[in-house]
Amino acid sequence: MQSRPPRTGAPRRGRSQGKKAFDARHRRIGAATPHRSRRHGIVAMQHGTIPTPRLLDGLIRMAIVSVFAFILVLLAVGALLRVWRLVPDTAPETLNIVAIYVCMPAAILLNVPRLSFERELIGLIAIPWICLAVSIALVLALSRLLRWDRPSTACLLMEVPMGNTAFIGYALIPALAGPSAMRYAVVYDQFGTFLILASFGLFVLALYGGGARPTAGAIARRVLRFPPFLALMLGLTVMPAELPVAVARPLETLSGALLPIVVIALGMQLRLKLPRRYLAPLGIGLVAKLIALPLLALALCAAFGLTGDLRAVAVFQTAMPTMMTTGALLSMAGLAPELAAAMVGYGTVLSIVTLPLWHWVL
Repeated sequence: MQSRPPRTGAPRRGRSQGKKAFDARHRRIGAATPHRSRRHGIVAMQHGTIPTPRLLDGLIRMAIVSVFAFILVLLAVGALLRVWRLVPDTAPETLNIVAIYVCMPAAILLNVPRLSFERELIGLIAIPWICLAVSIALVLALSRLLRWDRPSTACLLMEVPMGNTAFIGYALIPALAGPSAMRYAVVYDQFGTFLILASFGLFVLALYGGGARPTAGAIARRVLRFPPFLALMLGLTVMPAELPVAVARPLETLSGALLPIVVIALGMQLRLKLPRRYLAPLGIGLVAKLIALPLLALALCAAFGLTGDLRAVAVFQTAMPTMMTTGALLSMAGLAPELAAAMVGYGTVLSIVTLPLWHWVL
């Protein structure tokens, strides 16, 4: 019997190697041969699914509804606690003290040490600060023209430029702009909204709070003694970028309680009927926050050459409703608490409509 000649070239692959090669070819073929499923509105692949535009719109609506539903439920809980007289009249002030003196410093200490700057993000970071400058000029001009009182002016100075770019922004940006845009949302929030609150926001409180117009020294003392500012200084100078687990866990727990405490307190203060003197500031503030400033952000994107995810994040984050922490700060300082709560409450409800409209524009 004639023996076979020896094999030349590559050695024969074992069973495991051959199976791996077959699986690799199978994955490539499967990934290239989609089949449609009309029932689920998706393009089904061999090892996954790609959402069609119709399904993507549905996911966006679900994300928006779930986030805002949670906020509206908390607002309703706060309102019911007040209507049923289950809490004393001073409960909102007490909750705001806990939020501002405990939860907010924890959030600052948790997030500020992680800040890192990149030159290519200058345009994105500049947009919230430019919007701040424009909103200051607009509010001060209208305040003088329409003779608003000091508390109403302070309220709009804080609540028009500062949006809820953390809780609502972080939840909705992946649905509105895609998961890849999330890193830009964090940059906008931390280098924009967050630093504006910790600097300009505290300055407004020190300038307008306490009745008589304070001196420069009084303003500086108020800012330097304010716990969130002290936390900001610690976060920028002492705290390490990577916090130990024993420190990070308690800070996460305390910072996570910020939103529920603030929203329930706002619900206790929210009134459907506002004094007539607040109607004009409320209407102008909502239009400026939800429509005018996002339009400005869109124009600034063109000026800075921002496209794609950067453009989407800049517009969406600017279009977010008013930051809820500003309502707590204004209430604690006694600066038009009813107007502050109305800006947050009505702005949150209206943004359920305006954010999808901006998604359509983009």
